[in-house]
Amino acid sequence: MANTSEFGESLPSLQNYAITASALKLASLGLIICVGLAGNGALSLLVLKDTTLHKAPYYFLLDLCLADVLRSAVCLPFVMASVQRGSSWAGSVLCCKLVAFLSVLFCFHVAFLLFCVSVTRYMAIAHHRFYSKRMTLCTSLAMICAVWTLSLAMAFPPVFDVGTYKFIREEEQCIFEHRYIKANDTLGFMLMLAVIVSTTHVVYMKMLCFVYDHRKLKPAQLVPAISQNWTFHGPGATGQAAANWIAGFGRGPIPPTLVGIRQASHNGAARRLLVFDEFKMEKRIGKMYYMITLSFLVLWAPYLIACYARIFVKGAALPQVYLTAAVWMTFVQAGANPIISLLFNKELRVRLRACFPWCLQTQTPMEPYCVI
Repeated sequence: MANTSEFGESLPSLQNYAITASALKLASLGLIICVGLAGNGALSLLVLKDTTLHKAPYYFLLDLCLADVLRSAVCLPFVMASVQRGSSWAGSVLCCKLVAFLSVLFCFHVAFLLFCVSVTRYMAIAHHRFYSKRMTLCTSLAMICAVWTLSLAMAFPPVFDVGTYKFIREEEQCIFEHRYIKANDTLGFMLMLAVIVSTTHVVYMKMLCFVYDHRKLKPAQLVPAISQNWTFHGPGATGQAAANWIAGFGRGPIPPTLVGIRQASHNGAARRLLVFDEFKMEKRIGKMYYMITLSFLVLWAPYLIACYARIFVKGAALPQVYLTAAVWMTFVQAGANPIISLLFNKELRVRLRACFPWCLQTQTPMEPYCVI
């Protein structure tokens, strides 16, 4: 009788825990969907509206944002519906396969796109002239089409029961059914995803090594002598005066050899500064994309570990709390990219304030004054 009473008292607490957990899941999913739709939508409109952002790296960012918008609008609402029904799927088998197909498609799309972006970032830093000539709109569109083609190739075979798509009750979503390795046909897909993410980080490491090596080998700059006049004597006197003037260390009258070409030398200096500014901009964009890649790895790593555990460990029983947290971290990735892009790219923040004035913070107007 005592055990029966204790069991009867524990039932309400379990029900309260389940209700609280479902409420937290629904609230977090609703927040993720809102942030994903609003953030990715605003960033997409910014790239489309602002002509100064019509460049290769922002074309890739636009494609990434549009994919996250579709994932937030199509896939995540089905997860909310399954949570509301008590971790059950009320749709048809075909609908479950379609939702799982889209989820896997968007996952591989992000992985392949970030790999292509890492290669273009390396080209922009190591071979800037080639990159600036070849990375046109057509080239960007061709790379984006190739990414979607590869993603379709990875996501489509399980529709024909090659790596079966099913509703996984523990994950509350339609996705791969990860079974033990002897009866498993999804290992190849998981290994491909791990290889793509690892290769992307290798490319970024190579880019960082390139920047570090070239910074370390930067030659020393010798400061020439400053002259108040150009009364040099002896062989090479005129050339020395001209060199000092071009380097910016000359004061006084213009050397005779530079009369009439002073403007051309100033244009050359401005051109050199422009190239340096472009190099700095490419480094900032590379940093932004690396942070997006790193966030993708961090958010998907717990779920990949859970998948490999179920594949290689027979009868692996993972804690439900860990599995739920790992799955929800993969959902967060749909809304994290616009936040990371705005945090690590000053150009995007400036253009966002310029295109959407309501994003500017209201400032107290200053009263005019005069000096007496």
